[in-house]
Amino acid sequence: MKKEKMRLKGQLRMYMHWPLIMAVLLIAMNIWIYLIDKRAGLIMSVFILIYLGIAGGLYFYNRSLILADLIQFSVQYKGIENTLLKELSIPYAIALEDGRILWANDSFNALMSGQKKEKTLNRMIPELHPGVFPKEDMEHVELEVTYRDRDYQAELRRVNLEGFSEKEELLQIPEEKEFFVAISLRDVTELNAYIRENEDQRMIAGLIYIDNYDEVMESVEEVRQSLLVALIDRKINKYIGDVDGIVKKMEKDKYFVVIRKESYKKIKEDKFSILEEVKQVNIGNARSATLSIGLGLNTATYALSYQYARVAIDLALARGGDQAVIKDCNGITYFGGKKEQTAKNTRVKARVKAEALREFIVTKDQVIVMGHKIADPDSFGACMGIYRAAVSLEKKAHIVINEVTGSVRPLYDEIAESPAYEDDIFLTSEQALDLVSDNTMVIVVDTNKPQMTECPELLKKSKMIAVLDHHRQGSNVIENAVLSYVEPYSSSTCEMVAEVLQYIVDDIRFPSVEADCLYAGIMIDTRNFMNRTGVRTFEAAAFLRRCGADITRVRKMFRDDMASYQAKAEAVRRAEVYRQEFAIAECPSNIDSPTVLAAQAANELLDISGIKASFVLTVYEGKIYMSARSIDEVNVQIIAEKLGGGGHINSAGAQFDHTNIEEAIKALKQTIDTMIEEGDI
Repeated sequence: MKKEKMRLKGQLRMYMHWPLIMAVLLIAMNIWIYLIDKRAGLIMSVFILIYLGIAGGLYFYNRSLILADLIQFSVQYKGIENTLLKELSIPYAIALEDGRILWANDSFNALMSGQKKEKTLNRMIPELHPGVFPKEDMEHVELEVTYRDRDYQAELRRVNLEGFSEKEELLQIPEEKEFFVAISLRDVTELNAYIRENEDQRMIAGLIYIDNYDEVMESVEEVRQSLLVALIDRKINKYIGDVDGIVKKMEKDKYFVVIRKESYKKIKEDKFSILEEVKQVNIGNARSATLSIGLGLNTATYALSYQYARVAIDLALARGGDQAVIKDCNGITYFGGKKEQTAKNTRVKARVKAEALREFIVTKDQVIVMGHKIADPDSFGACMGIYRAAVSLEKKAHIVINEVTGSVRPLYDEIAESPAYEDDIFLTSEQALDLVSDNTMVIVVDTNKPQMTECPELLKKSKMIAVLDHHRQGSNVIENAVLSYVEPYSSSTCEMVAEVLQYIVDDIRFPSVEADCLYAGIMIDTRNFMNRTGVRTFEAAAFLRRCGADITRVRKMFRDDMASYQAKAEAVRRAEVYRQEFAIAECPSNIDSPTVLAAQAANELLDISGIKASFVLTVYEGKIYMSARSIDEVNVQIIAEKLGGGGHINSAGAQFDHTNIEEAIKALKQTIDTMIEEGDI
């Protein structure tokens, strides 16, 4: 093999060759002089030879000395570099792939002083375990850790050592582990403190509404009304003033507030006690005032914060009031709302919504109505009511229903077999998607969650959507609806539709079977008019009776067969009483419409003395469905929301994606325990 010699390269080599370059110029000059004068050229040649001899001697003599000096400088430079790294003020260390530290500088050792000479990184700082080390496709990883009450920004950088074992004679490293992890720590305690302080000083816009201002004023003598308003104003001003906030009264029942985020944390800890304080204001008023609060958090601008507050207050009102809703860029949080809002006796809103619905329907050629999946009598009855409204306005109407449950089968069969109705009155989701066009209006009833509708894709294809529902709204609602009529205090959607029918067309008439559908929806949702009934509920029932609803026929339709009754009795018999006031049961799933029986079993369990809320779970089509019921002491809606569901204060539900009843019951119990500890129920 040819032996390679040590030689210079780069700019230094070019610098050492400058005498040769000068020699070329001198030779060229010598040739020119020789042509002019031969004697002068010869003399010049002698001097050039002397110059070349001296330059060559110096070059070959100093070359070895320069190489030696360069090697010495390199060694000294490496030592200086190591010294600088060792004395670097930033803690720095090198570890193997399993977290064992190979080397650490003085700052790192000083930081870890008192660790009993630990050599494993995760034993010093538990967050820096091998699981967070950068992988092959990652150059570095950054994460924040806490050590001895201080915050550090840790950077973990992967240093590849490909071919290390082949060159290194003292250390053998497996090929797949030929890398080190360089760890550097940067103290960010003060920076984080400044960030938190700046975040705490951020202003938050909010709105406070008195839900039932008119009703409260009407329930007190006129001479005391101004005093009652003054007491409520004082409560609100004092509550916001105690946290260094600002309150501005915009209208008789509306307030605009500005607080700091630090102040929000304080009122969040006491769970917005102003909601209960205002209810205690009583100077002879028969009704207590309730508040709705909306706050907008974590926004880039104050204008966006106010916009979030508007969205939050609208959601609080749509959910029935008497609660605080906080909206930020990460989601929505609810406080309060433990009791049902008092229903209003006036039907002005129903008339306004009916007129608006009529105006939208007349602008389209056809109407498609759909309720929620696994249709119940309330959903089916509401669909039939809207169908009749569209037909009365001389529009083509269809109802989307994919699966006919046992609870609506008698009514469905009677309508489907009747020659008075078109063959295409009922459509599946696929048929509805083929039929929808720009001249189609979609009306959703008995749900306001897009994923719960019979055909969620239909909402994306339609340009005009209306929603009629009696469930409290959550954070996931149907967007871009031209009409949203949501009344959480209504007993059922059928009650709302019955009111709308009285205003949408003058002297409306419809077949008795449709009246039966609407009446059945009210009867089932109110448990034979024993639950959530108000004045308007009985007025709607009276209207349906005048239209031909047959109470006896409806009752006979909803009688259970022996197998269903035995399954329901079995669920009640095996019910577990949790915390001495919550009944939890499993309903057999080997029957038709187990979800309906679960709801009926939950209602039955409420008749047991001492039971405040009941929860019945059943498996249906690969998922677990839960029906939750209460009378007035527990808000099962907020429990269902924690489990991904929703509903009413005393009637709610949720579904689980797995079919393990034991895990579902365990999750339910954990939710109940957590909410009791936090004071939410």
